[in-house]
Amino acid sequence: MKKIFTLIVIMGLIVTIGYDTKCSKITTTNIVQGKDRLQTIKEKGVLTFATSNDPPFAYINPETSQLDGVDADIITEIAKRLGINKVESKEIQFSDLLDKLNTDDSIDLAANAIFITPEREAIVSFTQPLYRESDIVIVPKASKINFKSDLKNAVVGTEKGTKFVDLVQDWKKNNLIKDVLIFNDTIELLNAINNGEVDAGVADSAIVDYTLKHTKLFLKTLTDYTPELSLPTGIAVKKKDTTLLTALNEKINEMKADGTLYAILVENGFDKNKMIKN
Repeated sequence: MKKIFTLIVIMGLIVTIGYDTKCSKITTTNIVQGKDRLQTIKEKGVLTFATSNDPPFAYINPETSQLDGVDADIITEIAKRLGINKVESKEIQFSDLLDKLNTDDSIDLAANAIFITPEREAIVSFTQPLYRESDIVIVPKASKINFKSDLKNAVVGTEKGTKFVDLVQDWKKNNLIKDVLIFNDTIELLNAINNGEVDAGVADSAIVDYTLKHTKLFLKTLTDYTPELSLPTGIAVKKKDTTLLTALNEKINEMKADGTLYAILVENGFDKNKMIKN
């Protein structure tokens, strides 16, 4: 009886070991090593980036139907130097840019004057800084608001997902403004100010300057206002795409060294205050 029991135990162990070994082989067989993103981009011959389609950063020019703007020009030049002949954009709401970058595998990177901040660096990687951007205050031309101190009784709007939300909420917390309203994008914000839905707005200075120059909105900016945010911007990539990030930084360094980056900024109307030397 003892021999029979021992034999059963031994056979059970053999079956268990065989089963585990088989499972291990199946698991090993099913592991597929993902392709390097830079290699994939080069094989396709197309680099795809997400943008919120905001002039003057990255947008489809309605006159030419071509990709235009400072970020678009920088990315196109980088792609050219990497031997990639085609650049495509996907329009995504600004507040969703980084989430979409991380969840949509068809998107290689994101760019739209994205401030490099510790909170964002926790979920994506950024290239070296490209240029600086800052905040600006917008009011109706007929408004009696001429200084920041005049905003005490004002309802101030800004764009969802931007650092400007934190700024105006701090103002409200410190009783510098009456209330805050959040809008989906800068154009919606500017229209709301123009239509009297809010008293003032805080937004990206370059977008506002461009929009007021190219539209007939009855708005002005506070000329005596000193920006409270002046932060570097960069191109965002998925954290796992380290090879792509290294390649982007190498080309950005080249463009800084040979003056191409500076030329692109100037061509897009950026002044020396937005330049980053290192």
